[in-house]
Amino acid sequence: MNLITILWIGGGLVLVLLAIGLIASISTQKSVAEERISQLTAIDREVLTEARKRPSPLSDWLNNRVQRSSYGSRIARDLARADLKMKPAEYIILIVLAVIGIAIVAYFIGSRSIPLGIAGAIFGMFVPGMFVRSRQGRRLQKFNDQLPDMLNLVVNGLRAGYSTMQAMESVSKEMPTPICDEFRRVVQEMQLGISMENALDNLLRRIPSDDLDLVITAINVQREVGGNLAEILDTISHTIRERIRVKGEIRVLTTQTMYSGRMLALMPIFVILALYLLNREYMMEFFRPESGICGYIALALAAILIISGYFAMNKLAQIEV
Repeated sequence: MNLITILWIGGGLVLVLLAIGLIASISTQKSVAEERISQLTAIDREVLTEARKRPSPLSDWLNNRVQRSSYGSRIARDLARADLKMKPAEYIILIVLAVIGIAIVAYFIGSRSIPLGIAGAIFGMFVPGMFVRSRQGRRLQKFNDQLPDMLNLVVNGLRAGYSTMQAMESVSKEMPTPICDEFRRVVQEMQLGISMENALDNLLRRIPSDDLDLVITAINVQREVGGNLAEILDTISHTIRERIRVKGEIRVLTTQTMYSGRMLALMPIFVILALYLLNREYMMEFFRPESGICGYIALALAAILIISGYFAMNKLAQIEV
């Protein structure tokens, strides 16, 4: 068995592990802590799945080291916002696997080209982060779209004589995911002795929504000074619905600009890859010793201009409501 075969087998194993990690991250399995909380509070036991297997000692050791740093806390926050049942150490391992796997694939696609392998490793470093941010954006958008219906359900419950906690519990049972999952966790925390203010603050930390911040502020103010909470939430629900309607109209008008910016940013990359595969000698002129650092400077300048143009077009399409 020669070296190339060993590298191909290693790259295949890395890609398999990467795929397994991604599938595990997007699964709906509940953690051991969530299962214990639900057993204590006796809420929706029938929807619980089996707890995940105990992690390896290496994962435990790495997770303990990562959680002590500010970087680990940021990773844990981002994973919670994306609703990924992963530990910070598992996420770092996933990044390492993505770097190695994509670098090996790019290295062999480019006929053992070291620059292309390095480019693949750099790209693989950002792939898990892009996936997490994409999940965060979709989940936040879905949560914001469900928020007016949730407020209407809470308002109707309050007017029917429910307490605030009972109205939140009805949201956890009646509303679809992801809003039911988040309010189920709020109710569980309150039943375990956490104050409503702290439980709602934890919810806002997991869901960084401006509309949710307005709702939580109204609930906290009402608990301190009193007032008709149902009337307040009804007014907020109407305001949020109008904001969602205006955002939808703006999204329709700016979609073309956003997709044009993405296509214009990706087009040079596709052209470079096509030229590299079709006429490799022409593209290798950037890396020849005779060219010195001019080729690297030209590629770096092109990358800076592409990135600047992409963010400029996105900035033009972003309109705050």
